[in-house]
Amino acid sequence: MGKVQRVIDFFGLKRSIVGLLGMVILVGMGEKMADQFLPIYLLALGAAETMPGILGGINNLLSALYSLPGGYLAERFGTKKSLLIFNLIAMFGFIIVIVIPHWAAVLVGSVFFLSWTAISLPATMGLVSKVLPKDKRTMGVTVHSLVRRIPMAIGPIMGGVLIDVYGTVKGVRFAFAGALVLAVIAAVIQQILIQDDRKEDKKPTKDLNPLGLLKYMSPELKKLLIADILIRFCEQIPAAYVVVWAMQTIANPVDGTQFGILRTVEMATAMLVYIPVAYLADKGNKKPFVVMTFVFFTAFPAVLYFSKSFWMLVIAFVVRGLKEFGEPTRKALIMDLAPEDRKAGMFGLYYLLRDVLVSVSAFASGWLWLASPKVNFLTAFVFGAIGTIWFAMAGKDTSKPIYVETAGKPTAK
Repeated sequence: MGKVQRVIDFFGLKRSIVGLLGMVILVGMGEKMADQFLPIYLLALGAAETMPGILGGINNLLSALYSLPGGYLAERFGTKKSLLIFNLIAMFGFIIVIVIPHWAAVLVGSVFFLSWTAISLPATMGLVSKVLPKDKRTMGVTVHSLVRRIPMAIGPIMGGVLIDVYGTVKGVRFAFAGALVLAVIAAVIQQILIQDDRKEDKKPTKDLNPLGLLKYMSPELKKLLIADILIRFCEQIPAAYVVVWAMQTIANPVDGTQFGILRTVEMATAMLVYIPVAYLADKGNKKPFVVMTFVFFTAFPAVLYFSKSFWMLVIAFVVRGLKEFGEPTRKALIMDLAPEDRKAGMFGLYYLLRDVLVSVSAFASGWLWLASPKVNFLTAFVFGAIGTIWFAMAGKDTSKPIYVETAGKPTAK
């Protein structure tokens, strides 16, 4: 029993964390069965070739707009109740796509189901910060990120098989039906296991609006935010067209199952590096791990351009998996740099600012793709290189709180 307890303590597996991870697996499994194939689903339903890019822009914009409300709801109602609300929103989006096989229905439904990760992330990070001690936060974020990759690895294969067997349109709709069932089960599990963390003595909610929160954002966190925006430009410009490139554009296109396998390769690569990186990051500096993550983000579009067969794509997706090298560390660094009593709200503000700007690149990606895949991928690479160099030169590495409150006002420490 002592060994089991040591394992539980090492990974930070408190009861609420276990409930959170169960929800992440179930909702994520359903989500990744379907959303990975939305670009080719849109094209199969007769949408314009720029529409996958527009969907990607909508996703980023919604991620931005939903992050702050997600943080607000988590602060106001607690993690348990807010996660239930977020699940119900996603279920409604699944139902729209299942019932209406039209590309416009995908755009409407995406307003609801694509928001789940963004709107729930502040609550998730806030729960990790509340439940785990500071020297276990990177591990807690890492375990969450690692478990998220289980459905990301398995879900696309299941969705790819459905597409190969039933065709793109029916296959994707069946995948959304499965997503709906899994989301219902997840809602039940999270309500049983996650403990209610809502407090009655909440601070005034005016501190949770963007202008109220912005004064608490440290210069160090702002520098990380700038680098992150440039790196996400690199990620989002090609993101919606990766599946189109692999399944329709290259000389030897892959089928749905093979694309699912590529996603599994990506997630398996990410999962292999998560735990050792988290352990080392909690013991020392976080910045080198974040820089390495940015390097792999930058390399992916360049490698992808030269990947025109299944086995070359395998190499590209290994690189894409390695971009997760320091992602949990980056999130933990955000939490370290955020005020202790406003972590969920600050996390929401960070993603609001980041994703509003990044949505511009996603909306533009369709026109870059129409110019040529080379233009799309090269533009992404340039943004990634600039972001990596900026953070390597200007980014700070600290786990100490940057602001303390004196008479209700933020003061630099």
